[in-house]
Amino acid sequence: MNEIDWLQIDARGLSVLVTVAEEQSVTAAAVRLGVTQSAVSHTLDRLRAITRDALFVKSGRGIVATAHALRLADRARTLLRDLEQFSRPPVWQPATWTTTVTIAANDFQRDLLLPALAARLRESAPGVSLRIIPSGIPSLDMLRDEQCQLVITPRPPDGTDIVQRRLFEDDYRVFYDPAMRDAPATRKAYLDAEHVTVLYEARRPLDLDRWMSTQGISRRFRIMVPGFAGIAPFLRGTSLLATVPGKLRKHLLAGLADAKVPIKCPRMPMYLVWHRRYHDDPAFLWLRQQVLECVPGD
Repeated sequence: MNEIDWLQIDARGLSVLVTVAEEQSVTAAAVRLGVTQSAVSHTLDRLRAITRDALFVKSGRGIVATAHALRLADRARTLLRDLEQFSRPPVWQPATWTTTVTIAANDFQRDLLLPALAARLRESAPGVSLRIIPSGIPSLDMLRDEQCQLVITPRPPDGTDIVQRRLFEDDYRVFYDPAMRDAPATRKAYLDAEHVTVLYEARRPLDLDRWMSTQGISRRFRIMVPGFAGIAPFLRGTSLLATVPGKLRKHLLAGLADAKVPIKCPRMPMYLVWHRRYHDDPAFLWLRQQVLECVPGD
């Protein structure tokens, strides 16, 4: 005797069982379900084979459910309610979200955006903890392997399963200590000066430094630090210059003077990046909106 595969039971079969039990008529059940009488009969035959029970027997001019069918119909109602809930979009509120979100960001974007994000989370989603890791030059594997859920970077990785949104663009500015020098007003004064820059790792200059090099613009870098947080101590009390994103005046370079670069420079974009697995998730839709709202004005 062949074994009957219980995986053949589906929601339509459960619905037929419940409807026939309630109507006590194959014809009435077919009308209520909007299918043919033969479709109902075929489904019942398949359920009989699976359950090894007659399910419905004649009673006078109609039919009645067997005791086993009544028990199955009660369980089927519960399963159908669960399946209905399964198909509905989840009801989600920030206040009920309990998780740890990992965001990859280097010190510029970290200090510019994430303290404000943390304050928003404390207010609206107190069950969420933030873990912040350096982004470096972000790789696809960071997002694919869930080393983080969001990346904030001017260099988004390129992959068909990766989504990005531009957060802002920033102008490069020349920062300096106004007690030690004036702003470089000419190209010559700018190029004659000594400079501080960021070098995250060997052979990985800032995008602006790389661009200037390709344009044949040569500067003398007196100091190279591994992050934007290291610039200010080397500018204060010296005549050195640093050409970096202007929004740094809001935190890491607060208190220093800044001026327009006397060389026409491209703007610096900044992107929010995530994997498609989180694209439609209501929690991460909300979280990404919070990050967008943390972007300060000029």
